[in-house]
Amino acid sequence: MEEKNFDTQLESAMTLFKKRDYEGAMEEFKKLLDKDNKNPHLYNNIGLCYSHLGQTTMAEEYFKKALFIDDKMVETYINLADIYYKENRLWDAIDLLQGAIALVSDNAALRHYLARIYIEDKRYDDAIDALDSVLELAPKNYDANWDLGMVYFELGDYDSAIANFEEVLNYIEDNELIFYQTALAYEANDEIDKAISNLLKSIAVNDKFPLGYKRLGMLFMARGDMEDAKEYYEEYLKFDIPQEEKEQIQNILNRLG
Repeated sequence: MEEKNFDTQLESAMTLFKKRDYEGAMEEFKKLLDKDNKNPHLYNNIGLCYSHLGQTTMAEEYFKKALFIDDKMVETYINLADIYYKENRLWDAIDLLQGAIALVSDNAALRHYLARIYIEDKRYDDAIDALDSVLELAPKNYDANWDLGMVYFELGDYDSAIANFEEVLNYIEDNELIFYQTALAYEANDEIDKAISNLLKSIAVNDKFPLGYKRLGMLFMARGDMEDAKEYYEEYLKFDIPQEEKEQIQNILNRLG
């Protein structure tokens, strides 16, 4: 009977949490601690409530209590690292996640979060190593390919960036931003025809994507295809863009005749 009451009370607490009544949920979770003060999930949930309420010091305290009881709770490591990240305590986040990976070495999520902290800290070589390890554990994790592509793009290794963006496109073919970023990598790699091809795909996926039209105008003009450049610049002008930019594009169109 007591176990049933516990489960009912836990369900009530989770319902409050899902409704974003974090104070109410926290009160219920704390009542449950009176019945089971060695339950790491309760400490984690209370930490989440404090975090959502902006009380990060208390959130950190409860996340640490959860990890003291169970030092392999992946979710809690990520929750605590997220606090450190938002407070720009990047080294604390890195140290925490490195320790977590030592304990739970086969978890791709921990490695991926660590990679993103490395990226934020501009430790790109470390980020590449971490992302490669994510893909070893989860070869179909295209989010890791995306992050790798962005890192390689930042480093100027456009061939590697393109390879990773193309890998993402094996899984997602209906996202204009992926085609656009792939186009930017091809453009930076002086492969203008492939850049144009990907930009055309971006606006085929979403014909209300202004950046695709603008970039097409630029690349067609750079290639000497002035009529095509005019067509896409004129389409770009139909979007709600700043007046100053409209005037700049109109000046280009005037020069193109």
